[in-house]
Amino acid sequence: MAAEPFNACRWLLDRHVEAGRGGAPALVCRDEEITYAELLDTVHATANGLASIGCRPGDRVLMVVDDEPAFPAMFLACMRLGAVPVPVSTMLRPAEVAPLASDSGTRILVCSSRYAPGVADMVGGSEVQDVVVADRDGPAPAAEGLPAGIRVHRLSSWTDPTPVPVAGTTTESVALWLYTSGTTGRPKGAIHRHGDLRAVAETYAASVLGIGPDDVCYSVPKLFFAFGLGNALIFPLAAGARSVIDPDPPTPARVAGLAARHRPTLFFAPPGFCAALADSDVPGDMLASARATVTAGEVLPEEVLRRFRSRFGTEMLDGIGSTEALHIFCSNHPGAVRPGTSGRPVAGYDLKLVGDDGSQITTADTPGALWVRGPSIAVGYWQRPELNQETFVDGWLRTGDFYSRSQDGYYRFVGRNSDMIKAGGIWVSPAEVESVLLEHPAVLEAAVIGARDRSGLETAVAFVVPRRGAEIDVADLLAHCRRRMAAFKRPRQVHVVEALPRTATGKVKRFELRASFDATGATDLSAAAPA
Repeated sequence: MAAEPFNACRWLLDRHVEAGRGGAPALVCRDEEITYAELLDTVHATANGLASIGCRPGDRVLMVVDDEPAFPAMFLACMRLGAVPVPVSTMLRPAEVAPLASDSGTRILVCSSRYAPGVADMVGGSEVQDVVVADRDGPAPAAEGLPAGIRVHRLSSWTDPTPVPVAGTTTESVALWLYTSGTTGRPKGAIHRHGDLRAVAETYAASVLGIGPDDVCYSVPKLFFAFGLGNALIFPLAAGARSVIDPDPPTPARVAGLAARHRPTLFFAPPGFCAALADSDVPGDMLASARATVTAGEVLPEEVLRRFRSRFGTEMLDGIGSTEALHIFCSNHPGAVRPGTSGRPVAGYDLKLVGDDGSQITTADTPGALWVRGPSIAVGYWQRPELNQETFVDGWLRTGDFYSRSQDGYYRFVGRNSDMIKAGGIWVSPAEVESVLLEHPAVLEAAVIGARDRSGLETAVAFVVPRRGAEIDVADLLAHCRRRMAAFKRPRQVHVVEALPRTATGKVKRFELRASFDATGATDLSAAAPA
């Protein structure tokens, strides 16, 4: 399809103001409500400020910014100018930001004021020339120790709302980069186009969520990664709806308070947070206003769905998406939820399962590698040519996930390529074992990895987190597993932990669990017991 003139900033923002809806609320943050007209003025001021420091089309602008008004203002202003915003996790340490600044070749770094003291470590060894501090909460701390020649600017000083024309971008122009969450190691910069933002709004947001101007979206996942960016910025702004954003870390109590105050019609949270909410003492009516709770990022276990729905009463729409696809491409749909599955393909996307021999799997309930193609698939990874050849094949994205498909088209997660366990010569799905562990009344969360025993054979090892006020009796849990699954699938060790290591997107860092297990030794886990 030929490229058409298109700028995502204009599509998300200007058209609402031009249509006379400038007075409608676009964002709510703490005690501040910002209308579409006010947001557009702020975007103009930010774009003027960026232009004044030499920001040019194609320049990467690294963003270490909380979920505050500065995020959408900077993100949209960059795209308006034809520059490329690169949001990164605010959970990273400064030394972890530095490789991303270098890898992206970023010239301008933007950070919330609370991260200003670490800027020197963020820019070390990179091409950064300008640092912009979003100092809405008061004077920004001095960014000390910066290399000579780096200029520091305060976002609050950029106040010129003179309209800035949009750059001459098309649907195929690069709009943003998103770094993968790094569940398997080194993050990769996925490159997305301006048209990709419209694509996810016109596919998933329209056909599954049915978002309209009267909706209120509240996303626990933050704006710096794909799931949160869609939930809290792309979808609500595309529809002229309202987004509730919060710069502070989410806790069950805080989320419940914000939900009670702002009454979201659509609530978004990863499965792990849904489990924590269901296990907390927050009011059971906190989501009475929500027609659905949307989950993604990792598989939603059937038991967690049952607990959450029992507590809060909302329909749960679990799906699968990825940084490379920008958002969800396979999902349960309203009125057609099948617990334990990722639902069916979103309109506009094609899915296929591929076997080890490269042929497409057409028989039901047969696991295979999941491939997807659709209108929002990334152009590729920045400076990773070999990986691009492996991952992006003839318009298809190889997701790295293993799925099976039922006769009537529902997709069920089996595991990641690197997560699958071969025990006794038979493939075992960690997700299947985790689902059984979660059925135990004392277990809040579970993660299963493959590890080698003293004889060198691969076996399943489980890490489990107890529910609030509960203690896990390992012997009882193992007896539960013996009743519920075949011997070759059962975990051979169970390790009780306070929490599972997670990425910023809420995915379990299985590689960290494997590393800790390898470092500790298969027979020396202090809280482990053999099956």
